[in-house]
Amino acid sequence: MEQTEKNIFQEGQVILVNKPLNWTSFDIVRKIRNTTKAKTGHAGTLDPLATGLLICCTGKMTKKINEYQAQEKEYTGTFTLGAVTPTYDLESEPTDFKPVPELDKAALQEIANQFTGEQQQLPPIHSAIKQNGKPIYELARKGVEVKVEPRKIFIAEFEITKVELPVVHFRVVCSTGTYIRSLANDYGAAVGCGGYMSALCRTRIGEFRVEDAYDIQQFIEQTKATII
Repeated sequence: MEQTEKNIFQEGQVILVNKPLNWTSFDIVRKIRNTTKAKTGHAGTLDPLATGLLICCTGKMTKKINEYQAQEKEYTGTFTLGAVTPTYDLESEPTDFKPVPELDKAALQEIANQFTGEQQQLPPIHSAIKQNGKPIYELARKGVEVKVEPRKIFIAEFEITKVELPVVHFRVVCSTGTYIRSLANDYGAAVGCGGYMSALCRTRIGEFRVEDAYDIQQFIEQTKATII
């Protein structure tokens, strides 16, 4: 890449990244920003324990972030039934263990069908929603009382793809603003034994797919090798 091509990132690029486990979304943004020397943002946070598609925009393309963020999303992953966690995932320890009903795939799918369509969803208190200018997860960790309001979401598809009790594999197509952790918690309550999200991968945002995304280290090495 010639010196003049270095400005491609400053002019504006859309970079698809397959976020690894245990990285924060900002870890990815920081790596891209440091590598490209361009203003960088992302179109929708993935929690550290989630993997999959993260859309990053540089330069003038950061103006498109809200547009990309508003698009339909698809996720795959697993719920583990028979316990709950305060964070609705494995960032906190499972508690309140209960026996898991011996339900087959058809019965579990029938329960999943109750969650399709437009509905009100209560976000987790351990989330990046802001209260008084601070992310509520910071307040929740300090023991400060946090109040969250239900949000209107839309779940277009909720498919149970495989059952290995207590683990249930799923695929969800949903609107922006949907918390799959909250869906896990609500689904476990509907089954009657509790549940939490034990794995999550974002596979699609609009027409962008994780199969077309960079491994972050691959992107860094390729870009460093070509930018003067």
